[in-house]
This record gives sequence, structure tokens and C-alpha cells, in this order.
Amino acid sequence: MSKPPLQFPVYIPFVEQLGLELHSMGDGRAELRVDLSEGHLNSWEVAHGGVLMTMLDVAMAHAARSIHMKAEGMGPGVVTVEMKTSFMRPGEGELRALGKLLHRSTTMAFCEGSILGEDGQLVAHATATFKYLRALPTQGRALKALQRRGSE
Repeated sequence: MSKPPLQFPVYIPFVEQLGLELHSMGDGRAELRVDLSEGHLNSWEVAHGGVLMTMLDVAMAHAARSIHMKAEGMGPGVVTVEMKTSFMRPGEGELRALGKLLHRSTTMAFCEGSILGEDGQLVAHATATFKYLRALPTQGRALKALQRRGSE
């Protein structure tokens, strides 16, 4: 039996809507899982590419942020600068997205991510570049803190 999911360190409504679960985060790595439902599927009745790309993006972003876990507010947030994704086979059932920080500088993080199917086979792979930011440059937006339902 697997451990229950962790709480995401920041509130991301889209991730919550998709039902993604954070299962580990630390030391430049992160793991997400989702048990696919009808809302995740394309017309072939397998995982939609957008779901897979979102899983990869979020897993890699959390891997990039994981090195700042002990910093106040978990340090800076990250924004995706670019991402390249390759799809190998259809995603079905429960999927696992594994993110890994490959290299970082003061302002950038270079990551890779993989999605594995229930059988452990590679479904998709991506590489991405992220920029560490304290706030978005437009309209003074800052990283939205985690909010529990009902406390808004």
C-alpha cells in the first residue's frame, strides 16, 4: 500500500482540478501521480497530451523548487521558459511523473521528467528550463500561498 499524498507547497487551481497528487519532493526530485478518469482522456480514450505535459511541467517545477524547501516560503517560485516533450506510448490507468533537477544557476533550473505507466513503461519524457522568480514582472503578482478549502 502506498503512502498518502503530500500537500502541494503552493496553491495551483489547475493542478487541483486535474486531481494530480504530490507523492514526494526533495533533493532535486519530485513525484506526482494521477489515476486517470474520463476527464483526462482524448478521443482514443487514453491520457490527453495536455494532461501528460502538465504532469511533466509540474513534476519538473517541483523538482526545481525542492532545493529551497528549507528557505522561508520555500524560496523563489519558478516559471517555465521552455519545454520539449516526446510521447512514447499511450498513458492508461495510474500514471507517475518523475521530475529531476539536472543543473541550476542563480536564476535558472534545467530539468528532465518522465511519465511511467502502471507497468513501469515510459509513456512520455521531457526536458525543460525554468526561471526562479520572486514575483511576476507584470501587475506586481506574487506567488499565491497555499489556501485550504473553506478558509478563503
